[in-house]
Amino acid sequence: MNIRSNKGFTLVEIMIVVVIIGLLAAMAIPAFQKVRTASQDKAVLNNARQLSAAADQYFLEAGASYAPSTNLVGATNYVKSIQTVASEAYPVNYTQGITITIGNVANARTITYSP
Repeated sequence: MNIRSNKGFTLVEIMIVVVIIGLLAAMAIPAFQKVRTASQDKAVLNNARQLSAAADQYFLEAGASYAPSTNLVGATNYVKSIQTVASEAYPVNYTQGITITIGNVANARTITYSP
């Protein structure tokens, strides 16, 4: 008596599942990259807003129109620390009323913030 078991998957069924997973990944990865880019840009803009507010406060207290970032960022200064999220480069000096340009965001983009 030979009883044959038909349990398991055929090669065609496995290939169909692999193709479906590939299609889902092909749709999901660009969407994930877009969300990641938007998140990084928002974090960089938030840092720029904090630096701009710190510079404005420094301008009011010191009566100056120019502020080096060393006077803005530090343990005893207006902003405790700036956490970089995409290897961005913040300006070294801030001038009252001038747009802040953050370069090298994710080694590809530049973001500007106008106070």
